[in-house]
Amino acid sequence: MIFSTMAKEFRYKGYTLQELEQMSLEELAKIMPARQRRTLLRRLKFGWSDQQKKLFKKILLAKEGKYKKPIKTHARNTIILPFMVGVTVHVYNGKEYVPVQIKPEMIGHYLGEFSFTTKRPKHSAPGIGATRSSAHVSKK
Repeated sequence: MIFSTMAKEFRYKGYTLQELEQMSLEELAKIMPARQRRTLLRRLKFGWSDQQKKLFKKILLAKEGKYKKPIKTHARNTIILPFMVGVTVHVYNGKEYVPVQIKPEMIGHYLGEFSFTTKRPKHSAPGIGATRSSAHVSKK
């Protein structure tokens, strides 16, 4: 039995990353899930929002090496497209900008999915006053 040591090539619905980058947005929309397909087709028909236009421009400049600052955005509803792969985008979660390294596996997802808006609750042992019975314990 021969084992291959090469990494498995990324494919999105049977297409390689290079093939996805060469596709037009109409062709790409056809292979996306329904929600993303609808959003992409509406964006093609009515135009991108100003935030998204600005974000795309910065991403393209960053890929060329002409934009050195971190790319920050509030556009959590932006669908990750193939040309965005390899860039780090700082996505606002309501409090701070969370860095999101865009990988090929993220294509078709929204930026907001990778920048959580809520923290997980951290539970610890109950303290004095946490329950009615502990409220009357002496605090020596």
